[in-house]
Amino acid sequence: MDNHGLQDQTASDGAVPADALHMARAALTRLMEPGDLPGMALVRALGPEEALSLIRSSDATHAGVERQVTEILNTAGTERWPGLADALGRWRPRLADVAPRRDLDTARRLGGGLLLPEDPAWPVALDDLQLAAPLALWFRGRSLAVPAQAQCVAVVGSRDSTSYGANVAAEAASSLVQRGFTVVSGGAYGIDAHAHRGALGTATAMQGFTGAAGQAADGGPPPTIAVMAGGVDRFYPSGNEDLLRAVAARGLILAEVPPGTNPTRYRFLQRNRLIAALCSITVVVEARWRSGALNTAHHAEQLSRLVGAVPGSVYSANSAGCHRLLKEGAAVCVTDAADIAELAGGMGEHLHSEPVAETALHDGLGTSDLLLLDALPLRTATTLEKLCVVAGLSAPTVLSGLGRLEALGLAERLAGGWKRGAP
Repeated sequence: MDNHGLQDQTASDGAVPADALHMARAALTRLMEPGDLPGMALVRALGPEEALSLIRSSDATHAGVERQVTEILNTAGTERWPGLADALGRWRPRLADVAPRRDLDTARRLGGGLLLPEDPAWPVALDDLQLAAPLALWFRGRSLAVPAQAQCVAVVGSRDSTSYGANVAAEAASSLVQRGFTVVSGGAYGIDAHAHRGALGTATAMQGFTGAAGQAADGGPPPTIAVMAGGVDRFYPSGNEDLLRAVAARGLILAEVPPGTNPTRYRFLQRNRLIAALCSITVVVEARWRSGALNTAHHAEQLSRLVGAVPGSVYSANSAGCHRLLKEGAAVCVTDAADIAELAGGMGEHLHSEPVAETALHDGLGTSDLLLLDALPLRTATTLEKLCVVAGLSAPTVLSGLGRLEALGLAERLAGGWKRGAP
């Protein structure tokens, strides 16, 4: 094995050595950017260990492998790619930084590890991404409990949220956790942060969370998951460090890039596809006309996931993106956690009762009866002839209408004629 091999396969601190599959996938997450479709196709064609061996080799290209990768990319409907030689040229300069044992030990020290598609705990919802599914997931948290898609709700929105958006996000997240859902977001400023805080606030108040690490005594699902664009050891943005530490202590942090990786704009956009894929519904609380939250919503739409949008003021630029989703028919209007839960669950699973309004006097009345009711005086009685004139109705219509209104208590017969009743 040359200098570009799997480095430090035996841990110097006595840690249990990782198997070859973990080592290979850990190495590949450092070589390939998220969403690198030629890389994903290579792994699908050869398997992670053989794919890594090819990258480590001195082969300039490989005709047979290139044909396989091309077929996989064509089946996935991707655009024409430059070829295997070009891809190898992109990956090989990173071989010097590949140290899977170091990355795995770092994750272990943080209380996490690496989750593989081959593991029983792998969230199968990510398989809907097909070729764009991540090579692996680095995690950090109180447990490796990524709930099923039906139990996860994404709450996303603007970084420069208003007080309205902050309140909606926190209240919705809090109520969703009480209903047994896990709130998924991206750990950013604004709506993301308020969603995580709302979920954590509920988790803290609920019984079963004890100790400094916030371990759940009942082993239930994490209240919230933060999907990061950088490594699980990098709390970004730095202003949310305390919040993200709380997420790691009580919930779960996920990333498809290895520890030490910095977030970039491209990685943020790729990260959004994971948030959308993990959840049954993506809720956009606030978003400007061009917002990263809309990117998450579009990923959800492409995956045939539901999208919800919270309406805001027509004067607020922070709600322009939500209104755009609603206008284009890409999202369903949601106003609270009850609306979200009803969409997230199965048919009839989380139905909520509509608010009951007080019955009005005119409820259930036809047009002629409404005209007659308006014509009846409140205090003094009036005659049949005057009612015909005021209501603009014929005598037979007025007589039959008075009978219906009297039965409802809306008309009262007096010696001098008729007046409005007191139901």
